[in-house]
Amino acid sequence: MSQPLNIAFLGLGVMGGAIARHIAQAGHHLTVYNRSMGRIERWQQANPGVPIRIAESPADAATGADAVLTCVGNDDDLADVVLGPMGVFTTLRRGAVFIDHTTVSARIARQIAVEARDLEVHCVDAPVTGGQAGAEKGQLTVMCGGRADAVEAAQPIMASYTKRIVHVGKAGAGQTCKMVNQIAFAGIIASLSEALRFAQSAHLDLDKVYEAISGGAAQSWQMDNRWHTMARDEFDFGFAVDWMRKDLGLTLDEGRSIGVSLPVAAQIDQIYAQVQAIGGGRQDTSALVRVLPRKGKA
Repeated sequence: MSQPLNIAFLGLGVMGGAIARHIAQAGHHLTVYNRSMGRIERWQQANPGVPIRIAESPADAATGADAVLTCVGNDDDLADVVLGPMGVFTTLRRGAVFIDHTTVSARIARQIAVEARDLEVHCVDAPVTGGQAGAEKGQLTVMCGGRADAVEAAQPIMASYTKRIVHVGKAGAGQTCKMVNQIAFAGIIASLSEALRFAQSAHLDLDKVYEAISGGAAQSWQMDNRWHTMARDEFDFGFAVDWMRKDLGLTLDEGRSIGVSLPVAAQIDQIYAQVQAIGGGRQDTSALVRVLPRKGKA
């Protein structure tokens, strides 16, 4: 980093809070905004001694900022904090950088990019993958959509919390790439859940099964990080089922808009609806295994 920047961060959730911490630790001047003041207070308690300015609104956060980053809930949340009457774009200066790390529709990403172009703001839709652990360790992968000059301007900021930054295409392409990720991710979780239930029903030693298959073609991040916790019925961590259903909903909508059938993703989405129905909405996506029958279980 050549010099500290004035950076505003909106949305101090599980992912956003960790990203904001890395930005502050990189030496930037950090302003934060969150609709819930309690979340800001918890962030301060978890990061004692980190200097921040607390903004009263998204517009206040963007005032004087060199860059604004968002990591909020959904399309409506993003539209409100960026395009609303007290949104970021009412005060963000010409030549500043706007980076959105929310997983949203490609449509809203493209809409924001058009508004940013008219304001002469560098705009990047930049959903991430790597989960809570990746955010905490500063090892996220970012898939970026936008103009090349915008991604170039954003890279020095994102470098403090990422291991890989990939410019995948024009505005909205980052979000579409995240949908590709979620299709593959959902399929891996579903097949891993079936494999685990099969092994349990066959009365195999699950540790030995993992040792045997994790070094070959079946190996995946999900297997390495979730096989043992799934075997112990531990799910109170990680990427929530509720958020996965939101992402799959966006993906299925985009598939319909471009004329692509996604039968496997649609089926897995419905299995996740069953997980929600038994109270697992806030549990990790690996909780999908909860609704698969286990032969011989009391």
